[in-house]
Amino acid sequence: MCDLTETQLSSERLVDGVLLKAFRDEVRLPDGESSVREWIDHPGASAIVPIFEDGRTLLVRQFRYPPRRTFLEVPAGKLDVPGEPPEEVAARELEEETGWRAGRFEHVGAAYPCIGYSNERIHVFTAHDLERGTQALADGEFVEAVAMDFEEALARARRGDLKDMKTVTALVYAAAHQNESSAAS
Repeated sequence: MCDLTETQLSSERLVDGVLLKAFRDEVRLPDGESSVREWIDHPGASAIVPIFEDGRTLLVRQFRYPPRRTFLEVPAGKLDVPGEPPEEVAARELEEETGWRAGRFEHVGAAYPCIGYSNERIHVFTAHDLERGTQALADGEFVEAVAMDFEEALARARRGDLKDMKTVTALVYAAAHQNESSAAS
């Protein structure tokens, strides 16, 4: 296998935002030439697929400004504090967005949703042993929790009805984990 690594030669910060930092880097390519890479530094996130004992899950409806439309998504949130464990973020975001708490989380995978321009990594958890908590949306956050059969949510993802890649990936990871757990039993 050949070495495909690109080496940073210089970096210029273009944006120093609350959530995102954008950079323009000059890099050395594997063939010795140089090029420019523009990329976004993102702190990472956790996404949660709640699994109720009766086979339902919870998604959230919310408007997303960049594409200017409403999406149906799994609950999720960014890692707010450097070094914050992704499972703690999952627990916090599940309750804040849906009003449900989980007695147990299982890490079922992690994915990089935008490898061409961001280092964001999303940790995916399933949430089990659910009990009512308190929904506590942040200022300026508007979401509606939507319960549906997990298999219906997965079918919507497979048909392409769900357009949020984090949600599609999380549902597929959760289904694969459930299938592996069932096969091991």
